[in-house]
Amino acid sequence: MKELIKEIKPKSATFKFIQKYVLNKYFVTIFLFLVWMVFFDNTSFLVVNELNGEINKYEEQLAYYKSEYQKNDEFYKKLMNNKSEKEKFARENYFMKKPNEEIFILVVDSTNLKRAK
Repeated sequence: MKELIKEIKPKSATFKFIQKYVLNKYFVTIFLFLVWMVFFDNTSFLVVNELNGEINKYEEQLAYYKSEYQKNDEFYKKLMNNKSEKEKFARENYFMKKPNEEIFILVVDSTNLKRAK
């Protein structure tokens, strides 16, 4: 009988660690909760991270559109306050003309430009 008892080895240190901490019901519960919160919940870390990326993208777009609005607003004010600017804009963009005036529109043929190079 004594020989049988001697053959049974004491538990190793790693097995004691696993039994004491890893198999503890509180550790298992907290671990499962964290896994659930990171991967499966509607407000998981991954979803929140993706939504933050979208927010950053939309904030960049907002800054771009604000700067474009500012440029257009300055151009509009300049255009409305200066008669010569208004006339220049109308002539360039809408091909308007004064009475008894002729306008020649020159169109560059792109095929000739490619051959010249």
